[in-house]
Parts: sequence; structure tokens; C-alpha cells
Amino acid sequence: MSPLPGLADHLVASGHTAAAALARRQVTRDDVAHALTPTDEQRTILIVIGVYALGILVLWNIPYINMILLPFKLVTVALHEFSHAAAGLCTGARIKSITIDPDEGGLTQMNGGKWCCVMPAGYLGSALLGALMVFAGFDVLASKIVSVIIGVCLLATLFWAKSWFTRLITILFIGLIVGLWFTPHGAGLRYVVLFMGVMSSLYSLWDIVDDTLKRKVNESDATKFAQKTHCSSRCCGFLWLLVSLIFLVGAILLGLAFLKDD
Repeated sequence: MSPLPGLADHLVASGHTAAAALARRQVTRDDVAHALTPTDEQRTILIVIGVYALGILVLWNIPYINMILLPFKLVTVALHEFSHAAAGLCTGARIKSITIDPDEGGLTQMNGGKWCCVMPAGYLGSALLGALMVFAGFDVLASKIVSVIIGVCLLATLFWAKSWFTRLITILFIGLIVGLWFTPHGAGLRYVVLFMGVMSSLYSLWDIVDDTLKRKVNESDATKFAQKTHCSSRCCGFLWLLVSLIFLVGAILLGLAFLKDD
């Protein structure tokens, strides 16, 4: 018997398999495209993120006017210092105190812990918390959940706080979170969480630029980490800046994909 009929059947089957694979690939591409296509509400959120980012970047560099951002920047510093403390606890440290100064500086004092985890935790923690808040900003319920997480972080900061100023800032912002829960449909809470997310993400970026590229602060986290590792402080700064950007972009993409209003 000639093998041609069997060969023909095999070729036909292979063709069907290839066609099915191409179809599945096309479906996958279509699914991804649909997932990342913003709805009308998501377009509004993207515009708000852009306006927030532009506004923060402009106000950040204008003397006196940048005082408008001061309360939010101080809360961002508190979250930054909480990240140091959390990394210290996870590596066996005993936290002595967290201090936030009116000049926007922060200090976490601890005994023990692993420096290789504690030092970069401030910027990386700010980037992670900022990305989490940006992600949550795409949905009211998610914003409420994340606001509770941020509140817990601030309560921990309050527990370790040793200065009246640190306590005042954390108590006021916790009160703001509680008050915004009662705004109609939680809209006020959502946009404050989103603003804090953009602020925290940009803080981790621009503070690194100020500390390492412009060298405005000699003893920044990047400088201390560079001294320990014998690497360039600029190299450390660029690495953390890149990670911050990845977190921020990832948060936006995940928000578009998983927090749709349809």
C-alpha cells in the first residue's frame, strides 16, 4: 500500500495543529490587548496620575510654594523610615526609635540587623508602598483596603516614635484616612491614596537624584550603601531608581488589567 495517503493525513493534521496554535496565540494577544485597554474610568485615573506627577514635579522645585507638599512629604518620610524598621525587624534588629524632623529628614535607630537589607529598604519600601497605592487607586474598594495597610504602617511608626513631631504627623494622617472613609463612595480616600502613591514613588526617585547625582546630602542611604559595598553611590542610586520605575509602571499595568469597572 502506498504511504502517500497516510502522509497526507499527517500533513493535514499538522496543518490543523499549527492553525490551532496560531489561533490560540492570536486569542492570547487579543486578551492582553483587551486587558491593557483602559476603560473610560481608567483613562480618568491615568490623567489624574499624570496631573499629580506633573504637579508634584513642578511644586517640588519651587521655593516656598513647595511647602504645599510638606505634609505629604513628611508622611512619605515616615513610610520610608518604617521600611527601614521593618527590614531591621525581619533581620533580627531591635528598633529603638523612629524620628521625623521638620526639615523633612528621618532617622531610624536600631540595634542589630543586617545592613545589606536595612539600608536599601527605605527607598525600595517607598517604591513598593507607592506602587501598591497607585495600583489601588484604580478601584475604590482596593483603595480602602490599602489605606488600612498604610494605617497599620503608620501605627507601627507611631509606636516607635520618640518625638512629638513624629507622633503629630502620624496621628494627623491616620485621622485623615479615617475621615476620608466617610466621604461619598470613598472617592476622597481613593484620590488621596492615589496622590500618596504617586508622591511616594516620585519621592523614591527624586530623593535618590538629589542625594546621589546632585550630591546634596553626603550621608544618604545610597552613599552609606556604597561605602559598605565599595560601589559608586551613583550606581546604587541608579539601580534603586530603575527598580522604582519598574514598580510604578508595573502597578499601572496591573491596575489596568485587573481593576476594570466593567
